[in-house]
Amino acid sequence: MTGPLIGAVEAGGTKCVLAIADSDGNIIDRDRLPTGRPEVTFAALATFFRAAAERHGAIGAFGIGTFGPVSLDETSPGWGTLTTTPKPGWQGASWPDAFANFGVPLAIDTDVSAAALGEWLLSGGKSTQSLAYTTVGTGIGTSILRDGLPVRGISHLEGGHIRVPRQPGDGFAGVCQWHGDCLEGLASGPAIQARWGASLDALGPQEIETIAGYLAELAATLVLLHMPERLIFGGGVSKATGLLPALRRLTEERLAGFVEHRALDPGLARYIVAPQLGDDAGIRGAIEIGRRILPHA
Repeated sequence: MTGPLIGAVEAGGTKCVLAIADSDGNIIDRDRLPTGRPEVTFAALATFFRAAAERHGAIGAFGIGTFGPVSLDETSPGWGTLTTTPKPGWQGASWPDAFANFGVPLAIDTDVSAAALGEWLLSGGKSTQSLAYTTVGTGIGTSILRDGLPVRGISHLEGGHIRVPRQPGDGFAGVCQWHGDCLEGLASGPAIQARWGASLDALGPQEIETIAGYLAELAATLVLLHMPERLIFGGGVSKATGLLPALRRLTEERLAGFVEHRALDPGLARYIVAPQLGDDAGIRGAIEIGRRILPHA
C-alpha cells in the first residue's frame, strides 16, 4: 500500500463504524463497536486504528461524522467537543483530544452530514446540486447539502428539535429532555418505544401513520425553507415497512400543490427516497470528510 491512508469514524448514539480507506476512498479495512462511555469508546477506536496502520500503512488524516450536538466552530477552544447531547457521559467529550496522539489532520462533522455527503458523492444525490438527508433513529437529525457542502450557520442544523403540530388525539408527552414533544421527542426510536413498547417495524398501520405524519411536517418544512432537489430519509425507524409511502403521501398533502417543480414528481416516489448506500452512507461520507484534508489529496 502506497501513500497515506484515511481513518474514518461514523459515530452514532448506539454504535461506531470504523474504516481505513486509500486516498481514492476505497475501504480496505473496517469494524464496528458499540458506543459506550467516551473513555472506553475512544480507547477502542485508538486500538483499531493503530492496529490497522500496522497492517496497511500510515494514516494521513481522519474524518469523523459524529452524533451531537457538537461544536463545529474551528476557531473555538471547544471545537469538536460534544455539547448538550443526551448521550450519558458524552457532554464535554472531545474528538480532537481522542485523536491527538496520532498527530495528523482531523476533520469533524455531524453523522447526518456524513451520510448526506456519502449519498451525494456515490449514489442517491450524485446528480443533484442540493439535497436534504434526514436520519430517524436514536435521534432525528437533518443535513442540507449544496454542491457537496453542508449548510450551517453558527452551528449545524437541528431539524429534529422543531415543534410540529400534534396529530389528532395524540396525548403522548414526548421524551426529549429539553423540549418534551419536539419532533425527536415524538417520533424518534426511543419515543416510539416509550409510546408503544416496541419498534416501529413491529407495529401496525395506525402507528406508521402517526409517525409518518410527524415526519411529513419536517419534510414539508424542508421543502419550503430550502427547496432541495431530493429528500433522503435514513436511519432505523425509516426502514419500517410502509413508512416511506405514508411519508410521501402525507408530505404531498401538506404541500397541497403549492410548490410546482419537475423535481416533485406526482406521489413523490422519486423525490422522497431511502439512502441507496443503506447503512454505508455515513462511513462513506466520513471517509470523504477525511479525504478532503488528506495532504496532497
